[in-house]
Amino acid sequence: MYRKIMNFLKAWKESKYRKPLILQGARQVGKTYSILEFGRNYYENVAYFNFETNPKLNETFEENISPDYLIPILSHIAGQTIVKGKTLIVFDEVQLCERALTSLKYFCEDAREYHVVALGSLLGVAVSRTKFSFPVGKVDMKTMYPMDMEEFMLALGEDALVAQIKKCFETDTPMPSALHDMAMLLYRQYLVVGGMPECVLQFKNTKDHILIRHTQDTILASYLDDMSKYNNLNEIKKTRLVYDNITVQLSKKNTRFQYKLIKKGGRAAEFENAIEWLCLSGIVSKVYKVEQIKKPLENYRDIDAFKIYVSDLGLLCAKKDLAANDVLYMAKELNDFKGGMIENYVNVQLTVNSYKTYYWESEREAEIDFVIQRDGQLIPLEVKSADNTKAKSLKVYMETYKPAYAIKISTKNFGFEHNIKTIPLYAVFCI
Repeated sequence: MYRKIMNFLKAWKESKYRKPLILQGARQVGKTYSILEFGRNYYENVAYFNFETNPKLNETFEENISPDYLIPILSHIAGQTIVKGKTLIVFDEVQLCERALTSLKYFCEDAREYHVVALGSLLGVAVSRTKFSFPVGKVDMKTMYPMDMEEFMLALGEDALVAQIKKCFETDTPMPSALHDMAMLLYRQYLVVGGMPECVLQFKNTKDHILIRHTQDTILASYLDDMSKYNNLNEIKKTRLVYDNITVQLSKKNTRFQYKLIKKGGRAAEFENAIEWLCLSGIVSKVYKVEQIKKPLENYRDIDAFKIYVSDLGLLCAKKDLAANDVLYMAKELNDFKGGMIENYVNVQLTVNSYKTYYWESEREAEIDFVIQRDGQLIPLEVKSADNTKAKSLKVYMETYKPAYAIKISTKNFGFEHNIKTIPLYAVFCI
């Protein structure tokens, strides 16, 4: 299955400024598969080392972590010669061997001609930075996410439809209605399946939602296991409480995160470490409110006002135990949850495209779901779960800040009028 990360990896390989690469991201997003596929296609051979399946590997890094010492030993372990520039060296689950992570510094300084990639699922939470030296400035870093809507459609063989969507996005011309309806169905299927590669492959091959849900439940169980394995004993229960509560918060009309909804009398001091753990592990992301629309937006965020979204829509549906047909047909029973689910979907697509997202509220309850910086402009995005696109909040924002244009995301077809670019939900990946 095609992954957009390939374009980044090809550019990394060819860059004269290339450093060892750390590819991080939540479990099961496809890091190992993508790197091995990249290695098979662009290198003569791959030397793959997994610190989880082969714990004895750690011993190799205990005495000496200079490349001159390591390369002959690693070649012997891999059973193949590691050749400069022709072999891709892969350290998987590198968070389990902190010395291996430190060795990247020396590969950068003394042996940059070797191509090294380190993969880690929980680098932000499993690595003790007080005990060892993190190779700051000596590595390239990239975060990998679940498959977005474009990758999902390409996996299903909808290349021509993707090309048509991109064309309509660029020209602001409506899609033919039959294609629009087909793309909307694919969008609803994506909500149920999500972007975990194993789930997408199962959907492609079987269309069996029971099998897919079983896989999603297994992934969720592995996340809970990680919360116990890589967490302070006092924080395990709090982290699980927060994670379980996110779907509840997304069901509220105001999706701003509220500590009191986790437990009666809940306070920031009690749960902020748990939220930080979930963010660092890549399982969730925070979107802060901005108090002023000025560059850089980061300077104007309100650290006490934020929303939390999960990293994958399929896992969100599984966690909420939503029936596939209820999502595919947007059952009325989901009305309370629709808004939060669609906001979460949009945030996932924007995050994959490397946007830092924020939201905005006026003093009189006008709210803009997302504000992003696009092509140097601060652009507001209003998200609607249906085609009811009356947008009082967007009107207030535009009168106040006079953006170059605004984006409205809903079930409506492409268009552009009154300085508002209308984008159907399935096309958010184009932004």
